[in-house]
Amino acid sequence: MIFEKEGVYLHTNAKRSNQDTTIPGFIRIVERDGEPALEWSPVQDDGKNAPAVFYAKKEGEGGEEETKFDPGYEPDWAVISTVKQNRKKEHTPVRETGHWGSFSLPLSELYSLRRARFSLGRNFMVLTSRGGDPLPPLHFHRGGTRELLRAMQRYIRLAPSPVDGRLFLAYPHDSGALSQSFDELQLFDDASSDLVSRFIQDPYATTFGGFSKVTNFFRGALRPPESPLHSRASSDPHAPHPADDEPGFELITCGAELGPRPKVTRGQPLDNWEQFLDSEGRVTDPQKVKELVFRGGIIPSLRKEVWKFLLGFYPWNSTAKEREDIIRVKTDEYFRMKVQWKSVSEEQEMRNSLLRGYRSLIERDVNRTDRQNPFFSGNENPGLKLLHDVLMTYCMYNFDLGYVQGMSDLLAPLLFVTQNEVESFWCLTGFMELVHQNFEESQEAMKQQLLQLSLLLKALDPELCDYLDSQDSGSLCFCFRWLLIWYKREFSFEDILNLWEVLWTRLPCANFHLLMACAILESQRGELIGSNHDFNTILKHINELTMKLDLQTVLREAEGIYLQLALCKELPVKVQEVLGLYVASSSDEGSPDVEPKETDTLLSQREVRGAAASPQSSSSNSSHTAPHHPHPTYP
Repeated sequence: MIFEKEGVYLHTNAKRSNQDTTIPGFIRIVERDGEPALEWSPVQDDGKNAPAVFYAKKEGEGGEEETKFDPGYEPDWAVISTVKQNRKKEHTPVRETGHWGSFSLPLSELYSLRRARFSLGRNFMVLTSRGGDPLPPLHFHRGGTRELLRAMQRYIRLAPSPVDGRLFLAYPHDSGALSQSFDELQLFDDASSDLVSRFIQDPYATTFGGFSKVTNFFRGALRPPESPLHSRASSDPHAPHPADDEPGFELITCGAELGPRPKVTRGQPLDNWEQFLDSEGRVTDPQKVKELVFRGGIIPSLRKEVWKFLLGFYPWNSTAKEREDIIRVKTDEYFRMKVQWKSVSEEQEMRNSLLRGYRSLIERDVNRTDRQNPFFSGNENPGLKLLHDVLMTYCMYNFDLGYVQGMSDLLAPLLFVTQNEVESFWCLTGFMELVHQNFEESQEAMKQQLLQLSLLLKALDPELCDYLDSQDSGSLCFCFRWLLIWYKREFSFEDILNLWEVLWTRLPCANFHLLMACAILESQRGELIGSNHDFNTILKHINELTMKLDLQTVLREAEGIYLQLALCKELPVKVQEVLGLYVASSSDEGSPDVEPKETDTLLSQREVRGAAASPQSSSSNSSHTAPHHPHPTYP
């Protein structure tokens, strides 16, 4: 035994803390067969029962894998390493009563820990394993968190997150990911807000720390040092952070009066492609095509062709002859890249750990991607080989990013629709142009989207935001999976085909996927608030929405939310920016990248506020301060 501390409690109710809702126990660091582990056990069965051990499955190990899944999908988040279950220790640490039994976490499997303080002054710590297991918060009623951290640093390196100095990421001492000492890395602005970092304690969100492969994790993320660790230690490290300290975001209150939400109807899918082509095969009205696709999607027989325009494989103004040339050139380019990895010998690959790692991840993910879809089912299915080959070739196309777990989920629908190796590859490159930042190790894009979602929801429903924040869920960490791969795990395969083509239009704004998240959360408002959920049950409830949402209802509500916000005259500027309604300066209107569009497409159909603004009025209203933002538009 290396370290032991009593008075470490588990709380079974987030709102009440009394003798009936707290479980006293011990926290220890112990070495078993040379492997250090963090263990907690309740006082009443101290040492009597073997703890449940959390660890991620490693290549070449045996053990059974969890195989239950909803149609086509594994539970929770399947693109992480499958968690290996030790059947000799079958019992789960979560009992039906909601109480936890003993558990053990090898320090090599610790991904992150967050040290914080309740308003009553007691410290608590949230641990996350690399396998994504939802470990309970540990409440230190008698102190001891600093002593525990010092003991842990004998075995692992703890580096503070660039976002929140109270969140620490765990690395082995010999990890090349960090080149600075623990003390050197604790040089952050202590006044930064805590809003984003709380999502990292979410077991589903934190698992994505292993997704991406940016060589220098902290490049561009660390702020200039303002005060060293020892000077911070003299002050209260747990002082609460005011809400308006969040840099770059204004405090959104319910001061803006929102009008009634317009009723929205969906349309029929695009079913006549030829009417939009001229004699040479050019698309005569790309904007009209996008509007139709946004309103109703595309019939299955036309998806193969139209998707290539939506994803940038074909330029909208290309002729049929030019597209034949594009196919020929892109086919040659694809197979040149494919030959690069196909020609690598086993001996060469043994000296290329990066390529070897990509191949290993791809082979593992391909074998569990949409396997209940007939196109990918069976062990000798040619669809699986195509999936593998396209992903390997993408590594040659974008070696800096390479393969990131989750990309197989993005490729599968593209391959299913195009039924073509080359076309699916170039469609994937177009899709990745939209979402590649989601997979960067810094997760800055994901943090930004969660902040933007928080701004939208605060403007729409401050009461719901306040409730979520009171349950330590205000960071909306449970939406992480939705945004990462565009709801791939939340809807059926056929619904995803429809949803993605709608989102690819980028109408009515580039952040329409955030409005969808708002619509889903609002639909669950009564259940969340009325059922008195806490953090864990909120997470569980949201996760259980998978395959239970109606896509068309969500799309209607999301568009209604857009119109409702866009019509508000007092909408905060930061919300306008999220919706693409705010023009920073009049000089931007002369930019060739900005194309003013007719703005009354939606509004005139619903007779909202009588009439829509003309392009001239929209243009004249633009100024540096943008006191009156333009009406919603389909850019």
